[in-house]
Amino acid sequence: MQHSKPWFAAKRYHYGSGLPIAWQGWLVLGGYLAVIAAASMVLSRPLAAATVVSSTVILMIVCAKRTAGGWRWRSGQD
Repeated sequence: MQHSKPWFAAKRYHYGSGLPIAWQGWLVLGGYLAVIAAASMVLSRPLAAATVVSSTVILMIVCAKRTAGGWRWRSGQD
C-alpha cells in the first residue's frame, strides 16, 4: 500500500530509513525514545529488554512502510 506522503527519508547508502522528514515521523521517533527511556527506568531488566525489542520491531515496521521509496539497498547513485 502506497501512502501519500512519506514520514522518513531513504538512506542514500545501504539499507533502511534516514531521519524523519515529516512531523509524524518525528512523533513516532520521539514516542519510541520515550518508551525506551521509561522502560529502562521503571521496569525490571527482563521486562525492559522485552519492551526494547518489541518497540524496535514496531518502529522498524513503521519506518519500512513510511519511507520514501521503501527499504532497499542503495549505493548512492539514486
